[in-house]
Amino acid sequence: MNTVPHSETPITTRQSAITDPTADRAVVGASARASMGRRELLRHVGTFGLGAVSFGVLGLGLTGCTPSNTPSSSPSGSASGSASASPSSTPSASSAAAPSASGSATGTASPTAAASKTDSATATSSNPVPEARAWDGPQTGLPGEGKYIAWTVDDGADPEVVRAYAEFARRTGTRLTFFINGQYPAFKQHRDLLLPLVKSGQLQIANHTYSHAALTSLTDEQIVQELTRNDEEIRRLFGVSSKPYFRPPYGYYDARVLAAAASCGFTRPVLWYGSLADSSNISSAEVYAYAEKYALAQHIVIGHLNYRGVVSELDRIRALLDRRGLKTVTIRDYYG
Repeated sequence: MNTVPHSETPITTRQSAITDPTADRAVVGASARASMGRRELLRHVGTFGLGAVSFGVLGLGLTGCTPSNTPSSSPSGSASGSASASPSSTPSASSAAAPSASGSATGTASPTAAASKTDSATATSSNPVPEARAWDGPQTGLPGEGKYIAWTVDDGADPEVVRAYAEFARRTGTRLTFFINGQYPAFKQHRDLLLPLVKSGQLQIANHTYSHAALTSLTDEQIVQELTRNDEEIRRLFGVSSKPYFRPPYGYYDARVLAAAASCGFTRPVLWYGSLADSSNISSAEVYAYAEKYALAQHIVIGHLNYRGVVSELDRIRALLDRRGLKTVTIRDYYG
């Protein structure tokens, strides 16, 4: 089984306390190639139609969401193999040490703390990728040369963070991919703000399961149910399907999970390389420090819609991307 090495607690609608923020901030910079045996196994998935799917390419910095109770089929870590992976499939992290940052925790910061540009201002953007790139298996980065970055954001526990991201995107033209859990009411609450962004293609809504379940601990039928129920909610709210893109919670997947997901149309699992580490309630300064570390060309970076420490840093992160000459893309922008 392949895993994203991190600790992440499933967040309920009314509770968003991460039980192990120290573990959550531990940076894992090693990447791993799949063994030939895993590649042979994945060939049986069929839907991917790939003889060279990089099945366990998991060079992943930091965290997604942290399980408080490790599933009975608990992953023991990342896939085995060489730690040298091409940046075209798994962008390399420079260090396994967490960036240092000072500042007090700002988890209760006001969601309006972002740089005060008028909310009425609307910046438009369009897909900057001239031609969709080929999909060749579970992705942790954006293969090929370029100055693109995929800023992806998961979950949806805090409606104020969802609102802040939506207003930020509308104001700045930043292209984002939300991997959402349909169990959260935030998306219905802010549907009117999100819908124009979704319709324009600036905001992609992708599938992170309905209840943030660890898919490797579920039956095939339950895997299909988690993904299809979430897609139905996405269709109901936004009039679009999240297929074929999904992100397995905690990064837990194996050949069986991929086959079950593919059976209901989810053939493109999206992982990440580098995180804002805000699946726990860290300070705004720490969020920005992680952005400085991982906001690099051809990276897929993960953030979360759960804690407010990121809100005051959104415009600073955008300015960082601009200084580095990076263009934001959705996952669908890049792969079609």
